[in-house]
Amino acid sequence: MTSLASPITTAAVRPAATKPLRAAERTDVHQHLWPEQLLEGLRRRTEAPMLRDWTLITAGEAPYQVDPADHDLSRRSRLDSDCTRVLLSMSTPLGIESLPPAQAEPLLEGWRDGVRELPEPFAGWAAVSEIDPDLGALSQDLTSDTFVGLQISATQLADPGGVERMAAVLRCCERQNKPVLVHPGPVGSTSGRRGGPPEPGTPSWWPAVVDYPAQLQAAWWAWQVAGPSLLPDLRVCFVAGAGLAAVHHERFEARSGSSAVLQKNVYVDTSSYGRQGIDALVRALGLDPIVLGSDRPYAGPTDPQLGEAAWHAISVTNPARLLKGIR
Repeated sequence: MTSLASPITTAAVRPAATKPLRAAERTDVHQHLWPEQLLEGLRRRTEAPMLRDWTLITAGEAPYQVDPADHDLSRRSRLDSDCTRVLLSMSTPLGIESLPPAQAEPLLEGWRDGVRELPEPFAGWAAVSEIDPDLGALSQDLTSDTFVGLQISATQLADPGGVERMAAVLRCCERQNKPVLVHPGPVGSTSGRRGGPPEPGTPSWWPAVVDYPAQLQAAWWAWQVAGPSLLPDLRVCFVAGAGLAAVHHERFEARSGSSAVLQKNVYVDTSSYGRQGIDALVRALGLDPIVLGSDRPYAGPTDPQLGEAAWHAISVTNPARLLKGIR
């Protein structure tokens, strides 16, 4: 455990890591690409979440016009030619995991089948029902090379009690030495909202800029409180820098009377953040917990301009530690 007030000293930035980096060594831990099986399942639905042609309809956000090119495998393969591994998330804001199990399962199966058919460099994060998780099926997914770990919604970790309620699912990953990706979930439980479509006049970017970071911040602090004692060996990665939760450690110390401590096995990805955000995370956390995640197609990877050694750590060394527990 390391104090958040002091950046972590990392072996990843020693001179040996300054050798020219081959692009194909990189791992992007967070992208979205919907296979045809999932698209077909969403088109068969008559209520949210569903697709009408390429218009995505969800319960808590305005209709979103999906660009078909964003889910074209050939195009994405070209865009990701600079990575040796690209890890895909089904995207928990769709709300699939929170559907009644009979509705969720065909979509979850479509995700599993579709990811299994994808070529390298693509692999995926597994997904399970939040209402009735099939731990046997999850264990099988995690034994394959197709799924590197499990994605869960930040809304399921909204407070310490949520961590306890999810412990059985998370322990399945811990036993199999596989990490968990914490991703924003369906909109409606944050920022004073009560669910349903957004109020008229709400900008389209509002959920991504307001709701998602709020969910991630809550999940980050819930994990700090309850996670390490329940699941001491589980590796957890919060997307989008955990909503920059760690940058608030000074406020935590002022209000709690305790020192902010970074628990081991906790990571954040860089998705949607550039030089300013990543620099703030490095100052708060050090370099070791920060991994490359682009959130493509909604954003692209950005160069944090921290130097070649730091970029090697973020895109190569740290993702390897997250995925395999390499020290």
